[in-house]
Amino acid sequence: MLILPGGPVLFPNADEADDEGLVAIGGDLSLDRLLAAYEQGIFPWYDEGVPPLWWSPNPRAVIEPGTTHISRSLARTLRRGSFGVTLDRAFEAVMRECGRREVGTWIIPEMIDAYVGLHRHGHAHSFEVWLGTDLVGGLYGVHRGGLFAAESMFHRVTDASKVALVHATSSLFSAGIEVFDVQLLTSHLASMGAIEISRTEYIARVRRACAKPVSLDGLSLKWTGAA
Repeated sequence: MLILPGGPVLFPNADEADDEGLVAIGGDLSLDRLLAAYEQGIFPWYDEGVPPLWWSPNPRAVIEPGTTHISRSLARTLRRGSFGVTLDRAFEAVMRECGRREVGTWIIPEMIDAYVGLHRHGHAHSFEVWLGTDLVGGLYGVHRGGLFAAESMFHRVTDASKVALVHATSSLFSAGIEVFDVQLLTSHLASMGAIEISRTEYIARVRRACAKPVSLDGLSLKWTGAA
């Protein structure tokens, strides 16, 4: 499906895409279009110089409540408390750090502008990991009801992204998040407890989750030993 910039905020049924998951081409990164996409299990992913590409691959990767895997070494790191963890203190900085890759990135300037806009309207959040005053890790994602769609994470020192993920899953599940989406399974995410589910199941879960009112106001970042 070709979407015209500024056109109606409509997407084809994502469950009818092939397994690679390209749903639509074109359109824009307006707030309403981005929110509609996530509510239907779709996300934008493309490079500079091409129109927006909208995806919903099959299968999808998620972390389920209570299943985040914490290794013994990571548990020791968490107990030492060497890192400070904050929420929404440096959203744009986290995005920019996530975009600093040796190989190409989809976190291009127009994506940063769009997601910073989501953040300013309360629809996107970041978890920052600090070593002293240095930002050394973090992740960011989109929040819709009981869905948190994690977009990307980074680390500049060992375990910093893992610390961000543990605090994010623990805090968000405690707040009522039901679906913690990590898009595509990698060996790193699998080691942290992520699993794959079919796109059909994922979309069904997202629809139920997005219909549930979940507020992240006053979210506690204290890790309790369970994620």
